[in-house]
Amino acid sequence: MKKKIALVTGGYSGESVISYKSAASIRENIDTDKWDCYYIDIHPEGWHYISDTGEKIPVDKNDFSINVNGVKINFDAVLIGLHGTPGEDGKLQGYFDCLSIPYTSCDAATSALTFNKRYTVAVASFGGIHVAKSAHLFKDNPLTAQQVLEQVSLPLFVKPNNGGSSIGMSKVKEASELDAALLKAFREDDQVLVEEFISGREFTIGVFKSKGNIITLPITEIVSKNEFFDFEAKYEGASEEITPANVEEVIADKVRAAAKKAYEVFNCRGIVRIDFIYNEKAAQPYMLEINTVPGQSAASIVPQQVRAMGWSLKEFYSALIEACFE
Repeated sequence: MKKKIALVTGGYSGESVISYKSAASIRENIDTDKWDCYYIDIHPEGWHYISDTGEKIPVDKNDFSINVNGVKINFDAVLIGLHGTPGEDGKLQGYFDCLSIPYTSCDAATSALTFNKRYTVAVASFGGIHVAKSAHLFKDNPLTAQQVLEQVSLPLFVKPNNGGSSIGMSKVKEASELDAALLKAFREDDQVLVEEFISGREFTIGVFKSKGNIITLPITEIVSKNEFFDFEAKYEGASEEITPANVEEVIADKVRAAAKKAYEVFNCRGIVRIDFIYNEKAAQPYMLEINTVPGQSAASIVPQQVRAMGWSLKEFYSALIEACFE
């Protein structure tokens, strides 16, 4: 008998647009010979199973079940394709833990921690992973630009502390630009991370666990045509993503080792994507952030890396689903 898998998408943030693209690609590549897949849309207006004919059937949140033509369906596992809140910040994971339903992402604690960029770099640093020097700002306790510059040195990246897709992010080269950048970031979040700029090559790498082994996917190098890898560079073609990266093996080894170490330090599960800057002078990769629900649309980086490894996406999603039962 095939196991019933809920593919969860949507969400309550601006990243829901990306969630639907990821879920569409996952849905196309689920091995239907192995799994029965149900498309579940988590939306501010309600949670619904969307049938193949487009019918919307409400989800019973008491036990995360649905009723189709008088038949109650409970799910064996959840494949999380939801970026932002509540699928990437630990809220859904905690809910599924309460219901004892396995899922394909990191657990609630890791998801909540890594959704907060400042806490992520603090834990990474504590675990011996290189990170940029940074300052953590709160909306209800604002600091002036001058006070910020007493803690960190220009040039800087200013970004909302929670959330992703580079929304609300700025690169600041002059002190006069800092106030506007802080305002922009605080429009997206009550907390802001200000990080010192590290020059170097930008690499990103998918990491997942299968049959007890931590596996690193082929590395991607990101060459942004913009000032940095912003929303336009990520989603509107203003960057070049080279997979696999054309990189010396000694550098690739350091990136892979740092990625595996981060996966272990943060007790990750499922597929995560970890972003690094490799600084030539220090001859070290510096970790930027961990994406615990990385994009899965046809053009996204993890699917590129899976194909570069020689796997089909069908094999990959089956491996992720199987791992959550291990």
